[in-house]
Amino acid sequence: MENIQHIVALEIGSTKVVGAIAEKNASGYLSVSHLEEEPLADCVRYGIVKNVENTKAAIVRIIKKLENKVDGDITDVYVGINGRSLHSIPTEVDRNLNISETITKQNIDNLRQSAFKEPATPYEPIDIVPQAYFVDNAESANPVGCCGGSIKIKFNRIVAKPTLKLNLDRAMGALRVKKTLVTSLAMAESILTEEERTLGCMLVDMGAETTTVAIYKKGTLHYMTTLPFGGRNLTLDIVNGLQNTTLAKAEVVKKTIAEPLSLNADDISVGEVSAKAAINYIFSRTSEIITNVNKQIEYAHLQSGDVKTIVLAGGASKLKGLQAEFKEKTKIETRMATTPPTINILNHEINKFEYIQVFALLTKAASIIADGSTCVRRRIAEPGDGPTVNTGGNAAPQVEKPKVEEKPKKSKMSKLKSWFDSLVNEDDSDNY
Repeated sequence: MENIQHIVALEIGSTKVVGAIAEKNASGYLSVSHLEEEPLADCVRYGIVKNVENTKAAIVRIIKKLENKVDGDITDVYVGINGRSLHSIPTEVDRNLNISETITKQNIDNLRQSAFKEPATPYEPIDIVPQAYFVDNAESANPVGCCGGSIKIKFNRIVAKPTLKLNLDRAMGALRVKKTLVTSLAMAESILTEEERTLGCMLVDMGAETTTVAIYKKGTLHYMTTLPFGGRNLTLDIVNGLQNTTLAKAEVVKKTIAEPLSLNADDISVGEVSAKAAINYIFSRTSEIITNVNKQIEYAHLQSGDVKTIVLAGGASKLKGLQAEFKEKTKIETRMATTPPTINILNHEINKFEYIQVFALLTKAASIIADGSTCVRRRIAEPGDGPTVNTGGNAAPQVEKPKVEEKPKKSKMSKLKSWFDSLVNEDDSDNY
């Protein structure tokens, strides 16, 4: 039987939780056919889990739905992290070496760990990404194997307020997290092309309440920050400005208007709301968001010409006309994000723009999961219940049952109860 690794990823946003399972075969082929989502209302603010219990309950429901799809028990998950305080901090470390010494991967790993552990009060480190290597003050694309008297590495540490990861861990409950992945970095690795990352590219992930900006140059992460605004700001502006509509109705108006960024649009009524009046608020706030996003190039100590492409992702980026507005205001070529090309979506019904984040997390997880590791433990059939599932060595050895005196046949209801009890009492000591 072909060895299949199951990979499970969760993405927790301001309006919903999304979970998906991918299968990775022995040749590295990655496919996904199962995805579930649960709505969240007022549980997550600016990417930070506020209502832990309700979020945990939504996660539990998703896990149960996914387990039913694959007839197995999910033991581990990869979870994406994104939030208001998440940003990069440039960090440098250097070491003097014996000139006859060859630089090894262990040398690099030691420097990486040293940089990761440096204090960053009031933040805590989430991840660390190398930006540039220097051997004897000369830049090197790959220092492993080189000889020199000194090595210096420039890193970008990804940090956040402790509450961001703490509350995320609380929401996961007893579910074991295999690794926490920075969602925007996973997206950049799987969605941006190598040419875009080399020439200069800005990934803009626009959610309901936050917008994450990640700028790549020379193939590596140059700068990352999270801005505290998103699509919900446009909706709130309509509510506060017009004062005659609800949040739900304003959201419908925002999505229904044919040209929400055109000040020359016809003034029609959308759910008793003046389209032209709503457009004024949508246009003004969108212009402010684009200006702030574009300003990040300067904050990254780059020139506008250093960024050749902007890639838009996230639910709020689906606003009609936003791509063209970004291109017009920034004078930078702009495109919409697409599903990672290395993953095959077998179910066309889940191949949607709003699920790109979780697909990117699956892709990143597939690139780092250890050989033989998996996130799903297949259920083992009881002897006599049918073919035994190959669990890769996790199954207990099968022994022949002693013959017993034949008992009267049970009723259908009794059989169902026995079958259910066997599932409930099944040993799950490896589950978390």
